[in-house]
Amino acid sequence: MKRLERNNYLEKLMAFRDKHIIKIITGIRRCGKSTLMEIYQDALRSRGVAEEQIVAVNFEDFDFRALRQPEQLHAYIKARITPGKTTYVFLDEIQHVENWPEVIDSLFLRKELDLYLTGSNAYLLSSEIATMISGRYVELKMLPLSFGEYVSAMDDSQPLSQLYRSYIETTSFPYGLELQGQPKELRDYLEGIYNTVVVKDLVSRKKIPDVMMLESVARFLFDAIGSPLSTKKIADTMTSSGRKIDVKTVEKYVDALMESFIVYQAKRYNIKGKQYLKTLEKYYVVDMGLRFMLLGSRSTDVGHMLENVIYLELLRRGYEVYVGKVDNLEVDFVAMDGKETRYYQVAATVRDQQTLQRELASLQKINDHYPKRILTLDEDPEADYDGIRRINALEWLVGRTE
Repeated sequence: MKRLERNNYLEKLMAFRDKHIIKIITGIRRCGKSTLMEIYQDALRSRGVAEEQIVAVNFEDFDFRALRQPEQLHAYIKARITPGKTTYVFLDEIQHVENWPEVIDSLFLRKELDLYLTGSNAYLLSSEIATMISGRYVELKMLPLSFGEYVSAMDDSQPLSQLYRSYIETTSFPYGLELQGQPKELRDYLEGIYNTVVVKDLVSRKKIPDVMMLESVARFLFDAIGSPLSTKKIADTMTSSGRKIDVKTVEKYVDALMESFIVYQAKRYNIKGKQYLKTLEKYYVVDMGLRFMLLGSRSTDVGHMLENVIYLELLRRGYEVYVGKVDNLEVDFVAMDGKETRYYQVAATVRDQQTLQRELASLQKINDHYPKRILTLDEDPEADYDGIRRINALEWLVGRTE
């Protein structure tokens, strides 16, 4: 299996090389953050950076356990600064270090250091503890493998439709590539990720007393991807099915799951009024394989799964992604990057004329000239409906069409 270079992320890191700003890579456990740092270190070496200029610490390695103490870490790095040259410092899973912002703030004062950190929860930067370094860092949000990366690692003689099915039914976590054709081992691996993120990390960090209820909320969100939800609706539905839970507890658990990057929330946006709406968000899961592991094949809404994959891909491409509202109709995704806006409808198939008209209807109500697309799994020639292009979603995912 050839090593995936994760070029999209590597290029972003390279763009910030030697800039006096802290680079923080965030993302769910096992999405490839540590490997990306190794790839980046190799790239630095290939560009003439000497070995003594690279300092790398993984705080989940027992050998570095003592460095979880801020004074010890500060002294360790200071002792390894290369005089007269840039020293590149890589601190993996920085959340394990006590009062880590104080250490980083102090190291940041040293112009000869180029700092790179990783962390596995959004609490790292959203909480009050990160205010000390606010304005001095850039966050690179990392996800597991895109479909394009997955295809590049596989036998590309297979049709895209076959590779896509494998992608959503196995996993997009990089190590899953090593477990192709080993379903039991793959399931054990995914259960390990899920248990570490949901049961171990969240329960200990958030001091959650009812692990089974947390898992029930996770299952609910996994099962309801692509459906408009409110925390009240989640609480009411779970309570009516015999799992009594109040709205505040649901909010707490949903926030915790989002902080761990296992679940993502897409807020709603009024396209005509250009306003952000506060109700009925949609939720998406970081990896379809985790969803299959948790729910089995009983919940296989092809359209919603495709929607989930498209949503994550838009995030990878640097967009802020919202669910659009135009009059009483919905646009699956409004993608903004500060320069332009793009509109996407996602459907498993639009070969039925009624379905096609339904998907076109909301896009036809938008009066601006930004790109409008319908993405489907239909293996038909592209079509254009007065500027609204219908294209194959898999071709779009691998970058063969826009």
